[in-house]
Amino acid sequence: MPSNLTTNRRSLLAGGAALAAAPAVAALAGGALAAPAAAAAGTVDSLPDYAPVPPSALGPTLNSQGYFVGRVERNLYWVTDGTYQAAFLTTRDGVVLFDAPPSIGNNLQRAIDEVATDNGVSNKVSHIVYSHHHADHLGASSLFGHDVVRVGHVETKRLLARDKDATRPLPDVTFETRHALRVGGERVDLAWHGTNHTPDNIYMHFPHHSALMLVDLVLPGWVPYNSFNLHEDVQGSLAAPTTAMRYPWRHFIGGHMGRLGTRQDVRVYERYVNDLLDGVTQSLTAIDPTPFFVKYGDNSWAAVKTYQDAQVAYASDPVVKKYTGVLAAADVYTASSAFVLLEAIRLDLGVGSQVHA
Repeated sequence: MPSNLTTNRRSLLAGGAALAAAPAVAALAGGALAAPAAAAAGTVDSLPDYAPVPPSALGPTLNSQGYFVGRVERNLYWVTDGTYQAAFLTTRDGVVLFDAPPSIGNNLQRAIDEVATDNGVSNKVSHIVYSHHHADHLGASSLFGHDVVRVGHVETKRLLARDKDATRPLPDVTFETRHALRVGGERVDLAWHGTNHTPDNIYMHFPHHSALMLVDLVLPGWVPYNSFNLHEDVQGSLAAPTTAMRYPWRHFIGGHMGRLGTRQDVRVYERYVNDLLDGVTQSLTAIDPTPFFVKYGDNSWAAVKTYQDAQVAYASDPVVKKYTGVLAAADVYTASSAFVLLEAIRLDLGVGSQVHA
């Protein structure tokens, strides 16, 4: 949104966007919204308060149908419902769609139709590229029928074959490490650089549009989702932003939230994660486990839980303070990410392990 909008207008638009994106937020959380349950238990007033979302984290206003579509560069476009994102490339031989989140659903085709009408190009989706196998990013793929070429990593095909979800048809074209997708005079470079968020998550580089799409790693303007974005390989995910920055690009499509990203967004994310890593590493020596095990005796889980809670608080409290107002939801999910990083350095890297004498 333009930077000259007033704070009041930003607040009003943010509220409207939040209402429009409510189904998408429910999908991200994996179930129904919490508000009805809270209302049943008491009142909305009983819900916790969190820091305001920084205006810099907010994206464009959604239309009356609950989506925004905009140009990334030239004939590359992105579409969002405020919580999820997809992208599409118009070509002389049809449209190449990148991911198909079910929360956006039929608004994907509406967004494509809108661009096609405005620019006099085809609105027919000829290809869908899968970033990875997760249903929250591919569950609208089946809306585009069988006459579409679907492209993805070999592991994406294996995982989708295992999961047997009719909403996510298997990819027709697969690759192991690299694939240059050429459609209608356009080229997109697809690459797998190892496991990160999932075993199959890929990098989608648009060399003629100065853009990179990498889903579920960096959420521009926001801290990671619960438990460090649920990354299956924490070490691979920690390395992924460095790999992303080796590509030449100006525009970043992260798959989530309401705006595009920049190289500065990736740098801020890396600083945030490094601050958390420093904190959890220090907590291994700063917090003495003895009082917790003395207190709870034979109840080992109670001792471990309270000990780790203290470590998480030690690591996350300064980071929450530092990034509140810088990254949205720093006070919401930082502690859960700190716990995952604590376990990752302990189990993956052996930091803090002690050999019994």
